[in-house]
Amino acid sequence: MDHSSVAASSADVLTGQMLAGLAVILTVAFLFARLARRIRQPLVMGEIVAGIALGPSLLGLLPGDPVGALFPADARPILQALSQLGLVLFMFGIGYELDFARLRGAGRRVVWVSLSSVTLPFALGAGLALLLFPWYDKSQLSTDGVLAPALFLGAAMSITAFPVLARIITEGGMQRSRIGAMALTCAAIEDFIAWCVLAVIVVIASASGLWPLAQMVLESGLFLVVLLYAVRPGLRWLMAPERPWAASSSLIHTVLVTGLLVSAWATNEIGLHAVFGAFAFGAAVPRGHIEAQAPQVAERIEQTSLFLLPVFFTVTGLSVDLGGLGGHGVMMTVAVVLVACVGKFVGASGAARLSGASRAESATLGVLLNARGLTELVILNVGLSLGVLDTRMFSAMVVMALATTFMTGPLLQRLGFHEEFRPLQVPAKSTKAAKTTEKGA
Repeated sequence: MDHSSVAASSADVLTGQMLAGLAVILTVAFLFARLARRIRQPLVMGEIVAGIALGPSLLGLLPGDPVGALFPADARPILQALSQLGLVLFMFGIGYELDFARLRGAGRRVVWVSLSSVTLPFALGAGLALLLFPWYDKSQLSTDGVLAPALFLGAAMSITAFPVLARIITEGGMQRSRIGAMALTCAAIEDFIAWCVLAVIVVIASASGLWPLAQMVLESGLFLVVLLYAVRPGLRWLMAPERPWAASSSLIHTVLVTGLLVSAWATNEIGLHAVFGAFAFGAAVPRGHIEAQAPQVAERIEQTSLFLLPVFFTVTGLSVDLGGLGGHGVMMTVAVVLVACVGKFVGASGAARLSGASRAESATLGVLLNARGLTELVILNVGLSLGVLDTRMFSAMVVMALATTFMTGPLLQRLGFHEEFRPLQVPAKSTKAAKTTEKGA
C-alpha cells in the first residue's frame, strides 16, 4: 500500500470519528436542552451542561475511556476548528445586536449602575486572583507574574451575558417594562466596557516587551480605523437601495460572512483572539441597511452559529474536570461563586438604590445583571488559550457561569416583579436589540 492510500485511509477514519462525535454531541445537546426547557431554563443552558457532561466530569467517570473513544485525540483539532467557527459566527451576532442608540440615551441611573456593576466585580475578582494565585498550577500559565491572571479574572467577573439576559427578559414579559429596558441597556454598556478591558488585557498578556506591546496596540487601532472609516462606509454604499444588486440577499450574506471571517483572522494575526474581530465587525456593519435590504441574512448566520455552538460547549467541557478539583479546587469554586454574586448584585442594586430606584427595582436589577451564561464561557476559553488561567480555575469559573445563570429565573420569580413595575412602551426599533433566538446565550 503506497503512502497516498495510507493517507486516504487515515483521512477516512478521521472523518468517521468526527462525524460520529458530532452525532453524539448534537443528540445529547438536544436532549439536555429539552430538559432545561422543562425546568424553565434557557435552552442554551442545557446545551452547556451537555457539553460538560460529555467530558471527564461525567462521561469520564465511566469504566474504560469513553471520552477518548468518542473524541479521540486525532479528531479533536477538527472539533476545535468547528467550535471556533461557531464561536466567531456567534460573536458577530453579539456585535450586530449591540444597539448603540441605547448607549446614547443612557440616563444617569443606567450609567451609574453600569459602571458600578463593572468596577466592583472587577476589583473583587482581581483581589480574589491575588489571594488564590499560590494555588494556581504555574506550569499551565504563560506568565510568571500575577498581573495578567488578576486583571483577567477581574474582567471575567465583570461580564453580563447580554443575549441570555435578553432571552430571560423576553420570556418573562419584561421587555416592555422599565426594569427590563434598564437591564438590557446596562448589560450592553457593561459588556462593551468589559470587552474593551479584555482586549487590553490580551495585549498585555500576549506581548513580550514594550515594542511588541506597542505594535499590537497600533495594529489593533489601525484595524478599528479601517472598520469604521473604510469597511462601514463601503458596506453602506454597497447596500444602498439604489444599487441594482441591493436586494440580493445571497450577495449580502456572502459579504457579511467573508467580512466577519477576515476580521476574525486579522485580530488573530495581530495577537488578539479571533472573537474580537468578529465582534468588532458585527458592531461596525450598517445594521439599518441590512435590516432594510435583507433582514433574513443575520438570522441565517445566527442559526449557523447555534448549530455549531454545542461543539464549542463540548470542546469546553473536555477541559472541565469537576472530579479533579480537589480540596483547594472546591474552595476556589465556592469563593469564585460568592465573589461573583456579591460583586454583581451589590454593584448593580447598590448603585440603583443610591440613584433613587425602589428596593424591589434595585434587587431585580441586581439579579438580572448577575447572569453570565455563554458569554462567560467565551471569555474563559480566551483566558485558557492565553495561559492566564489554569484548568482548575477554569473549571471553577465555568461552575460560576452556570450557577449565576441558573439562579436568575427562580430568584426573579421569588421577587414577583410583574406587579411592581409599570409597562414601558418602547418603539419596535429600540427593542430590536432584545430580540434573540430561542437558543440565545
